[in-house]
Amino acid sequence: MMSGTSSLHWSGQAQASPVAAAIVRADPQLLRVQAAIEAAERGDFDAGQYADLARHPLYAWIEYAYLRRDIESLRIEQAQSFLARYDGQPAAEAFRELWVAQASRREDWAGLLAAWKPSIANTGLRCAELQARRALGRDDAQWAGEVQALWRGADKALPPNCDALFDALAAKGALDAPLRWERIDKAAAAGEPATMRSAARGLPADDAALANDYAAFLEAIHTRALNWPKTERSAHMASYGLARLARSVPLAAEAQLPQYAQALNFSEADRGRVLYQVALWTVASYEPESARRLEAVPASAYDERLHEWRAREAMARSDWPAALAAIRRMGDKQRGDSRWQYFEARLAELTGDKATAQRLYREAANKPEFHGFLAADRINASYTLCPWLPMDTEAQRQAVARDPGLVRAVALYRIDRRGWATREWDAALRRFDDTQRRLAVEVAQSHGWFDRAVFALGKTPAGEARTDELRLYTLRFPLHHDATIRREARTNRLDPAWVAGEIRAESVFDPRARSGANAMGLMQILPGTGATVARTLGLDWGGAESLYDPDTNIVLGSAYLRQLLDKYGGQPYQAIAGYNAGPAPLSRWQSQRPGMDPDFWIETISYKETRDYVARVLAFSVLYDWRLNGDALALGERMRGRLDGPRRKFVCPLAVAPPPSVAPPATPPTPAQPKRRR
Repeated sequence: MMSGTSSLHWSGQAQASPVAAAIVRADPQLLRVQAAIEAAERGDFDAGQYADLARHPLYAWIEYAYLRRDIESLRIEQAQSFLARYDGQPAAEAFRELWVAQASRREDWAGLLAAWKPSIANTGLRCAELQARRALGRDDAQWAGEVQALWRGADKALPPNCDALFDALAAKGALDAPLRWERIDKAAAAGEPATMRSAARGLPADDAALANDYAAFLEAIHTRALNWPKTERSAHMASYGLARLARSVPLAAEAQLPQYAQALNFSEADRGRVLYQVALWTVASYEPESARRLEAVPASAYDERLHEWRAREAMARSDWPAALAAIRRMGDKQRGDSRWQYFEARLAELTGDKATAQRLYREAANKPEFHGFLAADRINASYTLCPWLPMDTEAQRQAVARDPGLVRAVALYRIDRRGWATREWDAALRRFDDTQRRLAVEVAQSHGWFDRAVFALGKTPAGEARTDELRLYTLRFPLHHDATIRREARTNRLDPAWVAGEIRAESVFDPRARSGANAMGLMQILPGTGATVARTLGLDWGGAESLYDPDTNIVLGSAYLRQLLDKYGGQPYQAIAGYNAGPAPLSRWQSQRPGMDPDFWIETISYKETRDYVARVLAFSVLYDWRLNGDALALGERMRGRLDGPRRKFVCPLAVAPPPSVAPPATPPTPAQPKRRR
């Protein structure tokens, strides 16, 4: 273990020179671009001083920074010139939204419409555009229809500037009582009493009073509801209110349900809505009444989420027959997921049905996921992995790398303008086909922008899986700083694949990553934790900014993993849970289920984020073991911290077909084959 004064750079300043050098190598003018943007944001930009940048791909963003700073006093001609010169580029579209908002504040309705584009998705700006059309006398039937659509589509509160539109619509007689009730019903289902009250304005007095009483019931249950009209709407409103109460006080909601159900003639769906929430918010804490409340929920109210919790609740009690029955009540699609295939097999095995267990283990083991790897361990099988190594040509790569939008995106990323870079990236990908999109990810990774593989591969815009792209393992699981990872893993007696898996889960190898909780760098370390670990190691603490230095972050993060591992009895799965959730929840989970096997313990973690995180890090560790060594420590051994346990080979079943026109490798690549990004 390191002690005394470290040879690493421990201050934020120390890391600047290698970063700057890398930027200069990629584009000698980038540092000047960065300086120009900063000058523009300060208000002391001199175009003559930066005349050499006039033809630089990022010059539009320099102008954007300059125009944005003084937008309130900006001349209309300047704004229009910028929008015309860069029309269609992300810098212009980002500015367009700011300019439309400014025109609205100035009530420059003609100027607003001149700058408007239907592609602007911001609801407040959409209302501004509709207001501009009204102000200019264009509030025709089409205008009324568009405002009605806006009204119908909203269950939550809309921006304040939309209210004038609805007042104007009402004045035209086009916002009648049925439309108001339509929105009240949607807002009630979404648990938005303030929106209900807003929509009730303009109803006849008696109707408005009832709508407001409905809203009041959502906020606080009251007995006036027992005398509401016995309508389907009243029953729905009461069930929404009781369901909302169940999320905070399940016992009170359960106790009060019968009287309201009887008084208002609840349907099974109304009762199910309340009982669902009562059960869910009981079982999530594994309270003693969980099993009874789960059984009370009508079958018609069950969804995948509650089916999962019924299985977990029985697992938490080690009631294997009940857990098995819960899984077998799931729909075919859910039951066919590797998670539930594995647990159905595990529970069948525990209840004596070994033949079914073996069949289900074999099915689950075909999936290169956490539970698939666990299933392979149970039958002593090799791990399934079918990497796809596309045969793209260098000409294809170069064509994508030269795309102007991608050039701008990468350059902005390198000067740490992440939001602007993402705008450019998204615009470029909308133009790319699947091959170009995949190659764009390669280009981004060659510049150290690793998370694009997570956001751009594996799913369609509609959220459907692109199964072939999920097999791009060397892109989806980048490996960077591997020498430091190996060194610090060795220093701390850790599996280097675990350290790499943590980095992939925490930051996707982004050294500048920062969370909302102020966790920083590759391993997302809180400054307080970093300072404490540095002090423990006898290292000088260079302040929070030092966590952005990759070496520093890996040194501290690896040492912290070692501390957690020692604290939690050498059990990596518990250390991983503690790394994500903190010591208090982990202590509770340990006391609730002492001695439980790791697979069941992980599945019964009550926080979804942590439950998924532990499984994800362990699965990532298997894949990084493959990247580092070509095979992998058995996951069952890895979970328990047994680094000298048996190792698994990786095989690709013949049944897995390659993507069209692509020949897969006969065997997974050895560690020397994947191209490593540095």
